[in-house]
Amino acid sequence: MASVVLVHGIRTSATMWRGQSRLLAEAGVPHVAVDLPGHGTREGEPFTLAACRDVLDAAVSSLEPPHVVVGLSLGSYVIIDWASTTAEPVSALVLASAGTQPRGIGLAGYLAVAGAIGRLPDRGLGLHTWLAGRVLDGDTSADLLAGGVALDAMVPTLQAVGGIDVLAALDRVDCPVWFVNGSRDHFRAEERRILHAARAGTLVVVPAAGHLVALDQPAAFHDVITEVVTQVEATG
Repeated sequence: MASVVLVHGIRTSATMWRGQSRLLAEAGVPHVAVDLPGHGTREGEPFTLAACRDVLDAAVSSLEPPHVVVGLSLGSYVIIDWASTTAEPVSALVLASAGTQPRGIGLAGYLAVAGAIGRLPDRGLGLHTWLAGRVLDGDTSADLLAGGVALDAMVPTLQAVGGIDVLAALDRVDCPVWFVNGSRDHFRAEERRILHAARAGTLVVVPAAGHLVALDQPAAFHDVITEVVTQVEATG
């Protein structure tokens, strides 16, 4: 059976995947959720793309092939960078909430907001917690916060991700790539351009979902993972 690696979003951790982990376990799918540098159990480690590649190489090599690697937002961009360079075998990618390139004016604006949040007395913990509770149900919000909030991660993480040439990296990825975006995601401006940069890309737009598509529509997201796992197994 295909195995799955799950990669979290910015300032969160592997615990955000607890809901998907339960669904994968019920389906008998081997899987692991990782913490990226600067997050969760690795919060004291500097965030660099090279360190992220090491984390993903180790996660993939810990599971039997074939491998499906799944990311949300930051996790998706990290996966794009990793998949374009790794020697580890990968059979498919599922990239959620990666519908725009982290660059230019948009990235500069995001960095400015991140810097302002970091200057708050609690460095944004209250805002992060309030937003999680407002957007997600109680159990999912608790999962999101359980691994801690990486309060100092935003600026260095965004700076590192801003160095990824998303289109060029996708062009170097040989395996099929599924892009999953919420219909209400505010970061979808370039989803078609990014889709067409992949050699074998499929776009799935989940109705009534926002940027946290894997969390606010978990059943629909799990259906996508299940479909990808099934296709990978069918093609060997």
